[in-house]
Amino acid sequence: MEVNEAAREYTYEDYLNRDDETRFELIDGVIYMMAPPAQAHQEISGELYLQLANFLKGKPCKVLYAPFGVRLNADTGDNTILEPDLLVVCDLSKLDGRSCNGAPDMVIEILSPSTSKKDKTLKFDKYKQAGVRELWYVDPADKTVSVCILKNGEYCIRTYSNTDIVLVHVLEGCEIILKDVFDT
Repeated sequence: MEVNEAAREYTYEDYLNRDDETRFELIDGVIYMMAPPAQAHQEISGELYLQLANFLKGKPCKVLYAPFGVRLNADTGDNTILEPDLLVVCDLSKLDGRSCNGAPDMVIEILSPSTSKKDKTLKFDKYKQAGVRELWYVDPADKTVSVCILKNGEYCIRTYSNTDIVLVHVLEGCEIILKDVFDT
């Protein structure tokens, strides 16, 4: 797939029909290439997945990890497909085997120098507009987690350190032990 056409707006169909394994996200039809994650990123992602998956065993929600597309506007333009590092979906009818169609209940983005600005601006706005109820930004460098809880259309943000235990608001009774997340 050619990705240098400046005037072209891309859609989910283009995302599915890419001719190589290059990872990218679409935001309002614009392609944003994704670099491979660093080892620390993968270890943090793995520990978060493990804690969430263990909690969700036998429960009706699912945790999924990248690469897995989230189609935030599947019913309208279908030109925004994001690949968060982790997502939790409790309305399983949103899953079609290839993507999540609509807002997941929770999204976790692990920040890296190459994606931090896009994650905290463009993607932040898209998640808020779509109604993602809980959004986490994990910063491996600072060993912090910023938790954004959607209330009345706006995110209330609180930041936690690597010694905290964080309650997952959308999963009653779920706690994430940050010491285990960052001591990988």
